[in-house]
Amino acid sequence: MPDHQDYIYSDDKKLKRCDENSYDQMQLEYHDKYWGTPSKNVRRLFEFLSLSGMQAGLNWWMVWKKRDSFKFAFDDFEIKRVANYSQDKILELLQNKLLIRNKAKINSIVNNAQRILLLEDEYAGFDEYLWQFVDNAQKVNFWHQNDIVPAVLDPAEEISRDMIQRGFKFCGPTIIYAYIQSVGLVNDHRIGCFKHGNLKFDLSR
Repeated sequence: MPDHQDYIYSDDKKLKRCDENSYDQMQLEYHDKYWGTPSKNVRRLFEFLSLSGMQAGLNWWMVWKKRDSFKFAFDDFEIKRVANYSQDKILELLQNKLLIRNKAKINSIVNNAQRILLLEDEYAGFDEYLWQFVDNAQKVNFWHQNDIVPAVLDPAEEISRDMIQRGFKFCGPTIIYAYIQSVGLVNDHRIGCFKHGNLKFDLSR
């Protein structure tokens, strides 16, 4: 088994992946670098929560293709800056043709930044808040190639329920399960994939 950190992103065709035939270059990079990789980088955690909310009712790749546009428009997801966006700034975002111009979703990103800041009264940061739900250790599942991964598994419902109580938006169980897959609280890579198993934390963006 290669060291996972040697393959944060690789076009090595010899590496076994979850689905050998379904990746274009963009999907390959997302699979190898991000999906299932445990992160405690607070900006990445906020960014991926925001993109996961944007995905509601849409295809993930449609959202992911716009990642750079979202990062630029939302000040690289610097939480304090986003939390203080004015109505003029929100209007500017709603007029940005490079984004998904959904008023409820854009407002939810600003709202969620504000909710994250409120967590500082109880936690050292958003990372500590999230990772407490898995006792600070990645949950590894064991799926075979042809298994269908459920849309919601633990601890998505618990996280969703707590976030809703705290005033977060676009954080239903299905959205949250996709989110915690993307930031590595759970590892749903298939058995045999080079990223299956306990992975090291990646603190980069």
